[in-house]
Amino acid sequence: MKKILLVIDMQKDFVTGALANEEAQKIIGKIQKKIEEYKKEGNPVFFTRDTHEENYLQTQEGRLLPVVHCVRESDGWQIISELACEVSPVNVLDKPAFGSLELPQWLNERLGDGIPDEIELCGVCTDICVISNAMILKAAFPETVISVEEKCCAGVSPESHRIAIEAMKACQILVR
Repeated sequence: MKKILLVIDMQKDFVTGALANEEAQKIIGKIQKKIEEYKKEGNPVFFTRDTHEENYLQTQEGRLLPVVHCVRESDGWQIISELACEVSPVNVLDKPAFGSLELPQWLNERLGDGIPDEIELCGVCTDICVISNAMILKAAFPETVISVEEKCCAGVSPESHRIAIEAMKACQILVR
């Protein structure tokens, strides 16, 4: 069974920077362990990176969330140092919004040998970017198992994390 791991937005601004989150800090070791498991089994690991431009505050998202974060090439845009050794330009998708409509095609281009049996997501924020990308992948690959490990994701708050987990379950995303 071919599986891939997709690590969502584990960037400095979400963990220790502009939108620092204690819940995100708590999952770092769990994600490191998950990456090691995937690598040991010979399964690929990919990353997404929330990516904004200098005009962030003039965008719809910036007006609704007026906290400048993840500006391209800034320190806060970088994947956290604990995971950075796993990152290469080939395995990172820079996405300008919560969910990326480019993600399914981008994965197909990197895999080259067909759709995986399972795509597992982890990272932040469960209630924004994780759920958005999980739903896009479920729509693009309806026969692929789309999964999340609850303990490898962190939401804006524990309550919003729980609500997102329940929403994903309702949409046939496997939650472990």
